[in-house]
Amino acid sequence: MTDSLTDNLAPAPATVLCVDDEPNILSSLRRLFRPEGYRVLVAESGAAGLAILEQEKVDLVISDMRMPEMDGAKFLEHVRQRWPDTVRLLLTGYSDVSSILAAINRGEIYRYITKPWDDNDILLVVRHGLERHALEQEKARLEALTLRQNDELKSLNQSLEAKVEIRTEELRSSRDTILETNKKLKGNFITTIKILSSMIEMRGGNLAGHSRRVADLARRIAVKVGLDANATQEVFIAALLHDIGKIGFPDDLLTMPVNLLAGDMLGVFRKHPLRAEQLLMPLDDLRGVAALLRAHMERYDGGGFPDGIAGPLIPLGARILALASDYDNLQIGALVQRRVLAPDAKQIIYDAVGKRYDPKVVAAFRALMDGEPVEKLRDQAMVAKYLTPGMTLSRDLVTPDGVMLLSADHVLDERLIQQVQDFESKNEVRLNIWVWPAPPKGE
Repeated sequence: MTDSLTDNLAPAPATVLCVDDEPNILSSLRRLFRPEGYRVLVAESGAAGLAILEQEKVDLVISDMRMPEMDGAKFLEHVRQRWPDTVRLLLTGYSDVSSILAAINRGEIYRYITKPWDDNDILLVVRHGLERHALEQEKARLEALTLRQNDELKSLNQSLEAKVEIRTEELRSSRDTILETNKKLKGNFITTIKILSSMIEMRGGNLAGHSRRVADLARRIAVKVGLDANATQEVFIAALLHDIGKIGFPDDLLTMPVNLLAGDMLGVFRKHPLRAEQLLMPLDDLRGVAALLRAHMERYDGGGFPDGIAGPLIPLGARILALASDYDNLQIGALVQRRVLAPDAKQIIYDAVGKRYDPKVVAAFRALMDGEPVEKLRDQAMVAKYLTPGMTLSRDLVTPDGVMLLSADHVLDERLIQQVQDFESKNEVRLNIWVWPAPPKGE
């Protein structure tokens, strides 16, 4: 009876703790989050924030980086150690890369938010963080429920066959729910990777959308050469993150074409595949991706770096990524100091077969470029004002400068449609919105 009453109670509002030594920042955050229905707590120092966490159950923490006595990285490290289930966000400046890396490594933050922030962006980040937190809690609850039901099942008398059958059916239902929850978590994982990819590109003026284009081409080549679903997924994720090793580059190195690099700058550039591997190695699920990033600057003839390996010694996914990345880099002026038109970029790729590129990968690329379809697309471009509830995004919804607003597979409702339309109106932009049409009524 108690469980039944508890299930009928409305869920408690999420609790958000804001930590900053500037009262005006705390006031701004409180005003921003309260209309969203969150319970907002504030603290003016890391120590005060820890004291609140001792007394209150907090779902998400937003901490400023620069605070006296205890900075944001140290504070979030304490939070991770003592309350690991609490979602951790960092407020910092664009240029504070070392602080961001410290917070990622020590505090294992979910996201960082740059000052000054955009209200819509920070609300979206907090909402996604809380959704992820809720999914993880629900997954743990369902797993505990399954274990408890298994124990009960073992203790049932064999003569109660009917009850055993009922309980077994309940377990099947619970298992399906867990599988669905895991599917959502995997979707959120890919969304997080895409958000990180967008963040990496925010420093380079010509980089907007680069990783997404490379990822799409690499995925299609992987399908064409016959990689299985898991290997294709690894290639796709590696392509989204292939520039992560450049995150600490100075601005002049980040924007300089590769063929102009020399001396110390060339030496720093050549280290970025190793740096990318190092950043991802702590994550067990991304070990394969890390190996592809290490090898994606190798050449098929052995003249690449960092290991100088050749031919089949280079992972096939890395050979695919090398071609896809170069094809887009040629067109945006990242390899040479002039932008190369698509037909010329294709010819450069074709001319380097057996040297820079694997002949098998070039053959798959040529088949795609010559118009041979890999998969039939049935999605359609849509103007925001004609969107209707029930439509599903077939591609990521991104701004003209490459920032992702919604990931693919989001089902649109009236609220999301209004937010998209408001974003276009406020920013005076026209978004490229690709959707699957809503199913006819009755299906």
